[in-house]
Amino acid sequence: MTFNTLNFETCADGVGLLQINRPKALNALNEELFSEFKSFLNMISEDNNIRCLIITGAGDKSFVAGADIKEMQNMSPQQARTLSNRGQEVFNAIEQLAVPVIACVNGFALGGGMELVLACDFVVSSNKAKYGLPEVSLGLIPGYGGTQRLARSIGVHRAKMMTFTGNIYSAQELYEWGLISKLVSPEELLEETQNIASVIAQRAPVAVAKAKASINAMRDLSITDGLEMEQDCFSSLFSTQDYMTGVNAFIEKKKPVFSGN
Repeated sequence: MTFNTLNFETCADGVGLLQINRPKALNALNEELFSEFKSFLNMISEDNNIRCLIITGAGDKSFVAGADIKEMQNMSPQQARTLSNRGQEVFNAIEQLAVPVIACVNGFALGGGMELVLACDFVVSSNKAKYGLPEVSLGLIPGYGGTQRLARSIGVHRAKMMTFTGNIYSAQELYEWGLISKLVSPEELLEETQNIASVIAQRAPVAVAKAKASINAMRDLSITDGLEMEQDCFSSLFSTQDYMTGVNAFIEKKKPVFSGN
């Protein structure tokens, strides 16, 4: 499958690299990109060869610099609701992918770009990157999940400050707040992200998927229900071939090669 706004390649060890490819528009999210993104996610969810996905932006200036504002001009409230629903649908699908998704942030991550970051499992960032939700400066609020995911990520009070001011924040600030997992130089960014992804891709895919599902469920479940779900996920893995592979390799002091079954 070929795309106009996305570039995709499979790297070594089952790592997929997806590049948002609208560099002249600072990789802004438009209707075509969302449509292709949805098709891509449907495709990748059925590809058992991909064990970890990296998302980054084309060029060295921008990860995603928000939504395409020109497309939003003169929208009715109903059209805006459709726009918000479309963005939330795509970002929910990213969050719910069985494979881990790493945001590799190489520049501006603003508005919808920041919301895309929040939908990923964790963030490896250039120390030159900039983050923000500037929607209030346009008379709007984040509409692709930002008001919900940001508060869950950095806490309600910091999320309110970021959203109410619409200010731009440095990668260092968001690293200190816990949003960014690893901060590196622009020159090291892609290689370091690929190294992390390669480690994940060598682990048992079913176990990684269960771990992701269990951690994500924490947002919606009480501690009691969350612990019960963890038990369900833990115990279900004892019926997998990967569990036997991992245990036998450990006992025999060999490196396990997981099949994903």
